[in-house]
Amino acid sequence: QVQLVASGGGLVQPGGSLRLSCAVSGLSLNDYSIGWFRQAPGKEREGVSCISSSDGSTYYADSVKGRVTISRDNAKNTVYLQMNSLKSEDTAVYYCAAQRGALPLLYPDYKPGIYEFDYWGQGTQVTVSS
Repeated sequence: QVQLVASGGGLVQPGGSLRLSCAVSGLSLNDYSIGWFRQAPGKEREGVSCISSSDGSTYYADSVKGRVTISRDNAKNTVYLQMNSLKSEDTAVYYCAAQRGALPLLYPDYKPGIYEFDYWGQGTQVTVSS
């Protein structure tokens, strides 16, 4: 049974940091790429960052580039999202998701699509507020 469990969210002041974790079971990070998405109230779910199964190549949305780092620990089957310099607009529920195979990161216009990911975690709330 495939399971993705997202954790690490919380309330943080603007400029603060959080590290989200996505604990994966039932599949291997060598075979599945992992993406982090977020959804704010009244907005569509958007891709934040992804890490490819093949070589660990990464994708970052322009809105978080330079502030967010995705990484993985294959031994623990866990993917992390380190978020720094958080802004109020980062407030959202954050989800991790798994897609079989490598990501097409060679395409310069690549953006992760929610329908491309097969398995989803339950989400963790991130609130950035003073």
